[in-house]
Amino acid sequence: MKILLATLHSRYSHASLALPSLATACSEIPRVASVIREWTIHEQPDRLLRRLVSEEADLYGFSCYIWNLEQTLRLVADLKQLRPDAVMVLGGPEASFGVFELMARVPAVDCVVRGEGEESFRELVAAVSLHGALPPGELLEKIAGITCRIDDAVVATPDRPPVLCLDSLASPFDAGLVDLSKPLVYVETSRGCPFSCAFCLSSLDRGVRSYASQRIRDDLSLLMDREVATIKLVDRTFNYDPQRANDIWEFILRHNRSSLFHFEISAELLTEENFRLLRQVPAGLFRFEIGVQSGDAAILKRVGRNSDPERLLTTVRRLREESGVVIHLDLVAGLPGEGLGGFLASLEQLLGCSPHHIQVEPLKVLKGVAMRRIAAEQGYIFAEAPPYKILRTPWLSFQEIVLIEDISRLLDLIVNSGRFTRFLGAVARELPLSSFFQQLARFAGAIEALEPRSTVELCDLIHRFLAETMGETPLLLDALSFDYCRSEQPSAARLPSCFGGNPGSREARGPGRSAPESFPVGARIRRFRRSFLLNYQEQPWQEGPVELLFTYIARQGEGERVEVTTVESSRGGGDPKSAVKTQRH
Repeated sequence: MKILLATLHSRYSHASLALPSLATACSEIPRVASVIREWTIHEQPDRLLRRLVSEEADLYGFSCYIWNLEQTLRLVADLKQLRPDAVMVLGGPEASFGVFELMARVPAVDCVVRGEGEESFRELVAAVSLHGALPPGELLEKIAGITCRIDDAVVATPDRPPVLCLDSLASPFDAGLVDLSKPLVYVETSRGCPFSCAFCLSSLDRGVRSYASQRIRDDLSLLMDREVATIKLVDRTFNYDPQRANDIWEFILRHNRSSLFHFEISAELLTEENFRLLRQVPAGLFRFEIGVQSGDAAILKRVGRNSDPERLLTTVRRLREESGVVIHLDLVAGLPGEGLGGFLASLEQLLGCSPHHIQVEPLKVLKGVAMRRIAAEQGYIFAEAPPYKILRTPWLSFQEIVLIEDISRLLDLIVNSGRFTRFLGAVARELPLSSFFQQLARFAGAIEALEPRSTVELCDLIHRFLAETMGETPLLLDALSFDYCRSEQPSAARLPSCFGGNPGSREARGPGRSAPESFPVGARIRRFRRSFLLNYQEQPWQEGPVELLFTYIARQGEGERVEVTTVESSRGGGDPKSAVKTQRH
């Protein structure tokens, strides 16, 4: 019997962990062969249907999430008409709740595997293999954790308890079933979460279960040996046990070759021993995703999260100052009791920590979580279709939610891109950064300019906003111009309007000409000079005026890096200063 396991990722770069785990669980069933197919939500539906039909599988299993459920259901409905004898099975978090409604809406779905699927799916596949089709109802009812069509009814069997001994599940990495060619590969070292946030599916899984140390080391060793570009640990709170976290981090530092690592952590749980180790981590090797969600402890308490935001953010600032860890902070808009003012206050707290990345998202009222009940009691309005985003709350209007989404987009362009650090520093001298983003979002939304197609267009948008709302702001425009030069080489054909009457001078050296010995052989060198009010290379910024030379060094296959050299200063003359900053792109 042939089973085909498929999913639609949000991006090509992702590699499924769920499907290889299911295939591994079924690997010892006699006369069963598994095939894994991974696509994206951006594929043409007709092409996907053609590929699914051509596989001629006896059982099709689809992994469902909020980003792919509707497309998956449409595929299953069409596939069932073309392969009526094949068994259609759904699983994953988005199929595990509201199952009766889902199966009533889509008759093509034969069965849904709820919750952790390895054991339930293995038993279902074994039963289908034995009977050559969906087995009789009395056999299906013996399989825990599934909802199936039996005769003319939809029947749910009792929930299956979580797997207590995770090491009883064979490793999909050891089985060679995970696509390690993808830029990002998921791995888990534990299941469950110590927190009980009302808006999160992880709150339904009480307690935390960990794989044994040797299993974790074996999986990580295999990935590091294969030099996977980015290894993302899907543990909901990786450092729930600080000593366990340290042991794994130390193992990575000893054996890693070139991989980068992404962890979801709780900053409040970091210990001094954790900090001692993290100070040794090379810059950029670790990325920590930290769910702040709100800067107001009372707001968090309303959704079952006992957190001390002040302590959390203090720890984040320590991480930023004492380590080279890349910091990613999450903020949720629309929690009970929090209006626009509260959201902006939380955002200001996050911006004050100078993280590398801030992710802002309106609350999603997911199926199966306690937030559904709270939303009904409080009068929330949210989208009926995935991802169930809030549309209005008692504390946020629809227009305010739209504004927050616009702020989120601008944070991506200005903060998360890492291209405007000096400009943001200059803005922070004039007004709170959260206020700046709120005003810029209103301005950009009014003129429908939230999707600039280039850095030049983004700089022009910011310049226009400053000119119309803050008047003459020479220092802000100066810092913006510096960040633009540091980000990309100015082109005489299209300079940002913030350059004003000081376009600078361009010095170019083409590909075939000799370059200084300090530059790589075969590199393409371009230079650009411009005067600035301050020397933004110094900390703190030094008074100018100062003339800076930007050298853009490009080499095939290596991207571009920028060297900035102070070539002239009004501070006493003397020899030109050497390069003091280098940025790689």
